[in-house]
Amino acid sequence: MANLKLTTVKVIQKLYDEDFKMATIKGGINFQKLVNRSLDLYTKDEQFRKQLNEYTTSLQISGSQF
Repeated sequence: MANLKLTTVKVIQKLYDEDFKMATIKGGINFQKLVNRSLDLYTKDEQFRKQLNEYTTSLQISGSQF
């Protein structure tokens, strides 16, 4: 447990409750694995980082930074 960092993240409820939960049932990945793998790829894979940085969609709610 010494190598873990506890953080708080706000996520869009519909994405998490409906979309992500269904995808985890089908794909066998949980939120913890997704976050850790995404952080690793973001820091090590320039194309993945570029893809996320350029990703545009209608995720922005009420002026938030989603």
